[in-house]
Amino acid sequence: MTDQPQTDLGLYKPPQTVRGMTELDRAAFSQTVSVPAIRIPTSVLNKVVKSLKKVALQRPGLKRVVEEHNEDGNKDSSKGEHRLLLLDPNSITSADSFGSEEAEALTAYGVPQEIQKYQLKLTYENLKSEEILRAVLPEGQDVTSGFSRVGHIAHMNLRDHQLPYRKLIGQVIIDKNPGVTCVVNKTNTIDSTYRNFQMEVLAGESNMVAKVRENGVLYEFDFSLVYWNPRLSTEHERIVSLLQRGDTVVDVFAGVGPFAIPAAHRGCEVLANDLNPESFCWLQHNAKLNKVDRKITSFNMDGRDFIRGPVRERLPALMKGSQKIHVVMNLPALALEFLDAFRGLLGPEPDQSLFCPDDNLPQVHCYGFSKEDDAQRDVVERAEVSFKLSLQGWCSVHLVRNVAPNKEMMCVSFTLPRGVLYSTHTQDRGKRLSHSLVSFGSSIKT
Repeated sequence: MTDQPQTDLGLYKPPQTVRGMTELDRAAFSQTVSVPAIRIPTSVLNKVVKSLKKVALQRPGLKRVVEEHNEDGNKDSSKGEHRLLLLDPNSITSADSFGSEEAEALTAYGVPQEIQKYQLKLTYENLKSEEILRAVLPEGQDVTSGFSRVGHIAHMNLRDHQLPYRKLIGQVIIDKNPGVTCVVNKTNTIDSTYRNFQMEVLAGESNMVAKVRENGVLYEFDFSLVYWNPRLSTEHERIVSLLQRGDTVVDVFAGVGPFAIPAAHRGCEVLANDLNPESFCWLQHNAKLNKVDRKITSFNMDGRDFIRGPVRERLPALMKGSQKIHVVMNLPALALEFLDAFRGLLGPEPDQSLFCPDDNLPQVHCYGFSKEDDAQRDVVERAEVSFKLSLQGWCSVHLVRNVAPNKEMMCVSFTLPRGVLYSTHTQDRGKRLSHSLVSFGSSIKT
């Protein structure tokens, strides 16, 4: 029975009745356990508690200092001059378990090293999410309480054996994580066209409009209709740190603006594009929200059309300036295949610039997934296929993150070769090309 005292070094031993539960019954997790306690005079209580903090019981929502009780379980008013400090059963099993520092403190404050047992009622509120899920899911199966936090939304990727318990898992996540009011589970892979995915609400409200602050910038968006990955925060910051005031940023797959908006904040002029009309709308919304809408020109186009249209029109004038041009292509599933849009983009090379080493050629940061053993080599070779030109020695590769076992997200960075941009220069990699190919690896280490 769950109300019978138990002594367990792990403190909580889940009742067998909760195994296989699919609808959350919080009361079923209640259990009375026996824990060690030490009797302390109230006159020195705070000092002793501080001295014993390493061995005191730590549990969510649980008081570690309690009043004494009579044998019938009622508070004993005659013992008001003392309190009981509950101790961690993993650390203290007898009076001899105290370390030298704890023992010295007890002697100094006149507290006898006498351990007594206290019958403690643990409830659902005192348990951690992992403990609850481990008690419910079949023994031997993986237990997950991890998720990605997107504003008030917890986003999970449950495995097949966890799906029968998904509603319960969702409710536990809400209960144990303040601020989370909605839990969703991804039900299919990301759609490469619009970079969103279908999801099921497991628990809580159905409001999908999230508010997220990343690297000091506020974003709002409908998480069910756009792409957002909180695990890319560091990568967004890395790229933005390369920018200088006055630079131009061309964001081919801008999403809701995690590169574009901080770039505009940094004083850059931004051309930001996304094919997804929802992303395009939220990009404009976030630009206004962060008061950088005058620095961002937004487009709702296919990435290849964006490069061959607005980018092509503006690039010659930008290249005559002294400020850097950065092209960001964050669509890891397909971006490397879009690099061919730059081949011959500016037509025949003007004669007057043939030997000019000062042309401000765009610096490209292109993302890709790789399942190959040598992911760095893989993404470079795929970029070379799109260009029909070797990038060996002229690019750097950065590992962004491990996406899954044997799957890496990489970023290959390079200065866009003149032999790619100009149609009459594509096959000529002589001395003129050596002027235009600038190794970007000196500023970004592999």
